[in-house]
Amino acid sequence: MNKGTKMKENVLPIERAAAHPPPAVHDGSLGSILVEEGKLGERDVAEVVALQRDEGLRFGEAALRLALITPDDLHRAIARQYGFPSPLSRSDGISSELVVAYEPQDPRAEELRTLRTQLLIRWHNTGIRRQRMLAVVSPGRGEGRSYVAANLAVVFAQLGERTLLIDADLRSPRQHRIFNINSRIGLSSVLAGRADRDAVVPVTALGSLSILPAGARPPNPQELLLRPAMAGLLDDLESDFDVILFDTPPAAHYADAQSLAYRAGSAMVIARRDHTRIADTASVVRDLNEAGTHIVGTLFNSF
Repeated sequence: MNKGTKMKENVLPIERAAAHPPPAVHDGSLGSILVEEGKLGERDVAEVVALQRDEGLRFGEAALRLALITPDDLHRAIARQYGFPSPLSRSDGISSELVVAYEPQDPRAEELRTLRTQLLIRWHNTGIRRQRMLAVVSPGRGEGRSYVAANLAVVFAQLGERTLLIDADLRSPRQHRIFNINSRIGLSSVLAGRADRDAVVPVTALGSLSILPAGARPPNPQELLLRPAMAGLLDDLESDFDVILFDTPPAAHYADAQSLAYRAGSAMVIARRDHTRIADTASVVRDLNEAGTHIVGTLFNSF
């Protein structure tokens, strides 16, 4: 964002202020935010207010009509006005897969926020072993597991929840590419005793979100995940985060997902339309239930 203008630069001459007073800086209004961010100047505000008065428009609508701001400028200002994280810009280097961060008004983003609400309700109503810790599981590849885990982590962070997304797919990790972070040090390094919790990476552009990338690919993923160090790590992290999510390997191909779901205490199973076999989904659900994992639900992904 552009730096805000100084207070003295936001004051109109007295004779104009009487007719078209600009919004006060820091008063929480949309105009005030746009002025502070350098999107509008004093004369711009006067023009917008005049058009508002003449045609009965909202401030943002009038500013758009006059081509003084862009739709992105307006969306960011509205987000800030309501205490909602501003949409990302493409210059952040984060993948466009994060629809909830780039396009918060998109129907897909609203569906993911609905999923967040459903999870919060189910966590509240069930006595699972670990509160608000969830493994995102699917039978095979290409079913949207990493996509859902990443976007779900962002919407929890947007709610103000201290959220940690752990890329526990030590075989074919993707979260470091989605969030554009270094994966040289990560979960595998921590479990092997070669790193500590400093491997957790805060994603400051997305509020209270942190990522623990997978790290270097080890020769023994399942053995690493079954080590006591994994349980110890989760015990340690639980006190610092409100929500912990796991991205996992394909459950029909590797036993890793089952052990991760057991560690988390709960799992959400994803199936993709015209891609996932019903029998494979049923098999994964059965295996997780037999391992004592609470299934919070099955998500039918059409993206």
